[in-house]
Amino acid sequence: MAASPRDFLAVATPGAGKTTFALTLATELIARGVVDKLTVVCPTEHLKGQWASSAARFGIHIDPDFTNAQGVAGSHFDGVAVTYAQIGSNPAVHAARTRAYRTLVILDEIHHAGDSLSWGDGVREAFTDATRRLALTGTPFRSDTSPIPFVTYEEDEEGIRRSRADYTYGYGDALKDNVVRPVLFMSYSGQMAWRTNAGDEVSARLGEPLTKDMMKQAWRTALDPKGEWIPAVLRAADLRLEEVRRAVPDAGGLVIASNQEHARAYARHLRLITGKAPTVVLSDDADASDRISEFADSTDKWMVAVRMVSEGVDVPRLAVGVYATNASTPLFFAQAIGRYVRARRRGETATVFIPSVVPLLTLAGDMEVERDHALDRPKRDEASDDDMWNPEDAMVAAANREEKASSDLLSQFEVLGADAEFDGVLFDGAAWGAGAEVGSEEEQEYLGIPGLLDADQVTTLLRARQAGQVAAQKKTRAAQKMREENAGMPAHKVRAAKRKELQHLVSTWSRRSGETHATIHSRLRSRCGGPEVAQATTEQIEARIACCANGSSAATEPCPAPRGGITPNEPRPRPLSSRRMNCLPFLGHRN
Repeated sequence: MAASPRDFLAVATPGAGKTTFALTLATELIARGVVDKLTVVCPTEHLKGQWASSAARFGIHIDPDFTNAQGVAGSHFDGVAVTYAQIGSNPAVHAARTRAYRTLVILDEIHHAGDSLSWGDGVREAFTDATRRLALTGTPFRSDTSPIPFVTYEEDEEGIRRSRADYTYGYGDALKDNVVRPVLFMSYSGQMAWRTNAGDEVSARLGEPLTKDMMKQAWRTALDPKGEWIPAVLRAADLRLEEVRRAVPDAGGLVIASNQEHARAYARHLRLITGKAPTVVLSDDADASDRISEFADSTDKWMVAVRMVSEGVDVPRLAVGVYATNASTPLFFAQAIGRYVRARRRGETATVFIPSVVPLLTLAGDMEVERDHALDRPKRDEASDDDMWNPEDAMVAAANREEKASSDLLSQFEVLGADAEFDGVLFDGAAWGAGAEVGSEEEQEYLGIPGLLDADQVTTLLRARQAGQVAAQKKTRAAQKMREENAGMPAHKVRAAKRKELQHLVSTWSRRSGETHATIHSRLRSRCGGPEVAQATTEQIEARIACCANGSSAATEPCPAPRGGITPNEPRPRPLSSRRMNCLPFLGHRN
């Protein structure tokens, strides 16, 4: 306030309270006589009403129904709320309003105003003469190299111009201040099978190392409402919501779907699971905005929607989510997770169920990473997984279009099977749990984590859950081994079973560490001795199994013995990627 800059860019993590910050500033500027009127620009029609309601609580009256045809707002209003689309269609109307009054312009989610888009030129023309401009965003970047209006850029050491935020408030900062909730990510894998349009039958395990196209197909198969993966995950999510509601009675859940067809199908599944139809929000419905508001003010359990709910929509009681879309850009993911993190009281946690695929696991682990919008980046022939979501995709109409794929591998196909398996919990940049059957007691232990715990308590409880799971699995293996010996099972069958068990453990570590199977097998051989698996004895394979199961042993310690007397160290969380494995114990347990 003392510096009185004309332009100010505030970057705050979704759920941190950007609206409150902006309206507090607006109240102060109006009281000081710096500005007379307020214009709020936001991405969607629903957010116009949300801004108007929030402003009213500050004694500021803005018109969310202002149209370009009006030209002039009613004199009894302190300002208007409009969309970027309105600005782009007739910027001259808004430029005239801006010149007529000393105006504060709040550009909500300003990443939508990139110059190369139709809205960019309109925003610049309409608000060049504004007295003050406050730009807000949770993620100030785009996938192209177009400058965002009214944002300052500076060259870095590589000569690339990057946006400079005047104030940044990241997820880690908000978490320390108890402004947002810590997030538990429940990941689910499973065996997927489908038939391509060419008639080929394909099978793959969700989360295992796959080619990019195969990963997309397995992911898409999991999300198909005709398979068993979605119903199983929705049942688990409902159980989790029931547990949270024991401590937070009005806690709600949100399923984010890829398209309208899936949203309706997921709603039918939830009705069978809960006995009550959830709220379904589709952009084609004239009362979509009203449905969101009604759900926010109710104590109903579930809402199902497509992308239109992912950005800016404020439903603070959302505590459990199902990420049932194949969108994997950092911007969309951050905005979607932002729907669940707004804290209302100390100790609240959020839980989001996600498919166990590398892009989402990486995003879940990197939520605290800050990015800047960069210009002059080298252009690429193909889009990469790191590309940002194009802002026009945020438009409600575009958000509900059916996903199109350019590759034959992603064209029409038939789902043959999609089973779900609990993979583990991601929390505070680390993974917990060693996998379990859906509906098993081990899964229930994680789903039953109390709904009111601070971050340290969550970590302590996860450590205890994992210790119990490891102990139970070791006991089960010991009992199975005794049964095998007592049954006189042929040695070659015992060895084959052990090889299969080892392969499953290696696959699990590979999914979560990002390392290849070959790398993990090589590390096991160097620690435990012996030849490759194909030439190894049963005892040598058992030693490697024990090494995987007790992955907390230090890299310098000898491999655990394959028989009896194994005392595991205190379980530690597993890192989410190989980037975090430097100088860590074997198989990624964090000190």
